Amino acid sequence: MARKQLLFVTSSEGQSDEGLPYALDFARTMDLGVSILMVVRKAMSEKWEEIMTAVTFAEAGEHDTARELLSGNSGKEGHLPLIAERCRKEGIAAEVYATSRDILAAISSLIRQKNGIDMVMLSPSVTDKGVLSARDLQRLVKTASRPVVTMARQVTAS
Repeated sequence: MARKQLLFVTSSEGQSDEGLPYALDFARTMDLGVSILMVVRKAMSEKWEEIMTAVTFAEAGEHDTARELLSGNSGKEGHLPLIAERCRKEGIAAEVYATSRDILAAISSLIRQKNGIDMVMLSPSVTDKGVLSARDLQRLVKTASRPVVTMARQVTAS
């Protein structure tokens, strides 16, 4: 039987790792693996192969090679290997995916492909930046057949 997974959905708009500490703590507490889906702009998705190559090197312990591959990478997609590395350091099994297509279609596709996904958690970069509209969120809740948790950005007093 496949290990249960938390699908953490984030966006390259804003801070892509916003909400990640909470998602990792939750996964650790519930003994879940983590799948991370980053929604990227089309221009960013062109470097996906380069990024995944760097992730492979990082997972193999070749951190200098991974950094070298990403040195010319100025977009937010450069955070993907760092997010994967952070999960690994915290002892959380994580798989990282990116998509430039419709967020609902991407989430639905991952849920179909990975039947171990038990919950969907949406970061503030998805819910607060308009990446996912209120209407799309309602559709997701109705069609995901899994709990969908949204995160709000914390407000701090100055």
